[in-house]
Amino acid sequence: MPGTTTWKIDPAHSSVEFAVKHMMFTTVRGRFKSFSGTITVDEDAPENSSAEVEIDAASIDTGVEDRDEHLRSEDFLDVERYPTITFRSKRVEGALDEEGSRFRVVGDLTIRDTTMEVTLDAIFEGVGKDPWGGQRAGFAATTEIDRRDWGLRWNQTLETGGILVGHNVRIELDVQAVKQEGEQEEAA
Repeated sequence: MPGTTTWKIDPAHSSVEFAVKHMMFTTVRGRFKSFSGTITVDEDAPENSSAEVEIDAASIDTGVEDRDEHLRSEDFLDVERYPTITFRSKRVEGALDEEGSRFRVVGDLTIRDTTMEVTLDAIFEGVGKDPWGGQRAGFAATTEIDRRDWGLRWNQTLETGGILVGHNVRIELDVQAVKQEGEQEEAA
């Protein structure tokens, strides 16, 4: 299709991270180490652009193996039954082809076979040529979800009142994508 380009997310130069309150007063951060995705850009009509991302749920990493194992269990992500988390955009709002422009990506986030619409607040970080002759683009995006909407309801009540694990999860993405042209392979 004329005016349309395809970009592959470069996981070596991208991150999918999250943050959630622990005991209501500290923040625990984590990330997913394994993911892939494609961004299709309609340069003539950016609102027709799209993104698809697949995340290996078992690749969750908070830096504490016991906690990670609990997050992989049936209490949370249940990675044995639901190995993949996906995001598929439905529309892009306000995208411009200029560095620093802010826009929104609305799409379906599927966790544990439950699909809900989320809105990513995004920023276009720029585009440039890499040392291997490839074209790269950068994006950052954030959103906040209530994990209970996806069936992630496990919790414990604290003696002092409140809960052990916060309901709201802040998701932060930093994405570098490589433009796909003919036989061009992803650069190292």
